[in-house]
Amino acid sequence: MQFGNKMAVLSGDFLLANACTGLAQLNNTKVVELLSSAIGDLVQGIYYENSIQGEENNMTDNIKIASWEEQAFLSHGALLAKSCQAAMELAKHDAKAQALAFQYGKHMSLGHKLNSDLQPFLKGSSSDTVSFSLNSAPVILHQETIGREGWTHQIDQTFFFHFDCGETHCTISVMDVFGPIHLCYKLWRAIKAGKGVSTAIDLCCYHGNKALEALKCFPPSEARSALESIAFAVTKF
Repeated sequence: MQFGNKMAVLSGDFLLANACTGLAQLNNTKVVELLSSAIGDLVQGIYYENSIQGEENNMTDNIKIASWEEQAFLSHGALLAKSCQAAMELAKHDAKAQALAFQYGKHMSLGHKLNSDLQPFLKGSSSDTVSFSLNSAPVILHQETIGREGWTHQIDQTFFFHFDCGETHCTISVMDVFGPIHLCYKLWRAIKAGKGVSTAIDLCCYHGNKALEALKCFPPSEARSALESIAFAVTKF
């Protein structure tokens, strides 16, 4: 904000150049390839996120949880998963250990993202407005539960005022009146009361258990215990 976009881009280029120099000093082309592909996945994921958020009609898009997981892996999981795999490569572990490390990073990141998406629905609210994303996992699972028609109806009832203007029927967007900062408390209550939140919790626990399963093939150690503690923390509600 202080220096503007040009300085921000130059600073990013400087940091990326230093990171590339550090990778080159490892003298391991596979690690360079892994982290380069992870950066590519990250850019693709964030670009897709921004493009979806910029669309006006995305509130009623029929998004599936499989698509959400794919997107979440690109923007949040690829860097961690491939970094775990790269660590095993640097320690000269075999392909099986590298694959298990990748699975640990993948499921840990998805579990963490689910935990983060769940927080607005697990905390109580003393006000009439609650901030949450319409692209979060509990909302998408809620959409799948009630169906496209039911979700469209809830969005219509939440975001639009319907009233008679003489001989015509008029509609005003709530977003135009109150702005996009807070979503309606009514919609938050409907999602929290549905099955989307409990399903998201189950999915979070699933990914946490898969991360723990990937660790079982490694010998007991202080490092393994620490990684297990992280997985337990992500699935604790």
